[in-house]
Amino acid sequence: MEHEMNYAAEEIEEMLSAKRYRELKNIFSSMEPADIALVFEDVPDAQLPLLFRILPKDMAAEVFVEMDNDGQELLIAAFSDRELKEVLDEMYLDDTVDIIEEMPASVVKRILRQADPETRRQINEILQYPDDSAGSIMTIEYVSLKADMTVDDAFTRIRRTGEDKETIYTCYVTDKDRHLIGVVSVRTLLLADPADQIREIMETNLTYATTLEDKEDVAQKFSKYDYLALPVVDQEKRLVGIVTIDDAMDVLQEENTEDIEMMAAITPTDKPYMKTGVFETWKKRIPWLLLLMISATFTGAIITHYEAALGAYVVLTAFIPMLMDTGGNAGGQASVSIIRGLALNEIEYSDTPKIIGKEALVALACGLTLAGANFLKMMLIDRIAPLTALVVCLTLIVSVLAAKIVGCTLPIAAKRIGFDPAVMASPFITTIVDAISLVVYFQIATHLLHIG
Repeated sequence: MEHEMNYAAEEIEEMLSAKRYRELKNIFSSMEPADIALVFEDVPDAQLPLLFRILPKDMAAEVFVEMDNDGQELLIAAFSDRELKEVLDEMYLDDTVDIIEEMPASVVKRILRQADPETRRQINEILQYPDDSAGSIMTIEYVSLKADMTVDDAFTRIRRTGEDKETIYTCYVTDKDRHLIGVVSVRTLLLADPADQIREIMETNLTYATTLEDKEDVAQKFSKYDYLALPVVDQEKRLVGIVTIDDAMDVLQEENTEDIEMMAAITPTDKPYMKTGVFETWKKRIPWLLLLMISATFTGAIITHYEAALGAYVVLTAFIPMLMDTGGNAGGQASVSIIRGLALNEIEYSDTPKIIGKEALVALACGLTLAGANFLKMMLIDRIAPLTALVVCLTLIVSVLAAKIVGCTLPIAAKRIGFDPAVMASPFITTIVDAISLVVYFQIATHLLHIG
């Protein structure tokens, strides 16, 4: 796909240089807006405004929404006021708000100047919601029906107002005070008798979000119920907007990216990797590296404390990396499984005892298997004394058990006290488990080998 996009960008540049504008317009007409936006990323900045003006007018706004922030800002600077207003008029309100949130203040002022008073009011209303709320990602462009309408009346309303709505496949039924009382799909309308009233065919068992509900929880509802759109109501259950599936997918992608970065001990950022500078990348990574480095000094202190044991049995040193790595890997497996389960709402705090019991059994099974395989290797290949091998293998069992219990409980505890469970991922788990493994190792060695 990337090769095809690069080839398309080169071909488009050649056609642009040759002023073959009609051919370019025909090519764009056959492409998806998202693909055109990808091609535009590889086009020189100086040519971007001209290429955008070649786009068919019914497609221009869709391509603009799909472009990255830098490209959007460049185009806005190149637009005349009339061109900017034309693009804004074709965009859905939630897309306009998304762009405003990412632009510098000077660009935002210019965008708002081109919007009509009612649109400005609606934009400001959405911008007042917290960034992580359903209100911040909703659109107010939906089809609203009344319960006493007939199916024929409903289709008349859809035809009259549907062109400017983000979706017409799901229609929402409200009373005279805008309270949400039902929902009806176009499929249901098509299969109903034209004389039927909406109240007779609408669905009243409603699932909805509130304006201040966390947007990640809202996105999870789409995954759970397979919705294309979800109504958003205020505290009085008045319908104020809807969240559509494309916005929910964007939220899930953002949250998954954030979790991955936090699990790797990186402060989350909303910029793509290739557009994040060296200094900014350093700022995101160095605090965590410093914290982990300082916490890792505890393992050094433990080794120093047991220096006498290591001096008496130097062979013990050779197995320290294996024990620490195995414990860290075991803890990482458990933590990733639990973090993902928490993210999907498959795990609750009340499940903690069951989880600990399950992970303990898995840990014993894994620990015994690893210990058995390691004992055979140490006897047949390493030619280690049986008592020393026993020390290492017992440490393996205890370390894996401790690692999996730590790995499964820390993310749950983090969520319980209000932190993101992803913070308690592999780097932290590994640091804690390393210290536990060393203490266990040297305690077992001290007692079985009579050293210390």
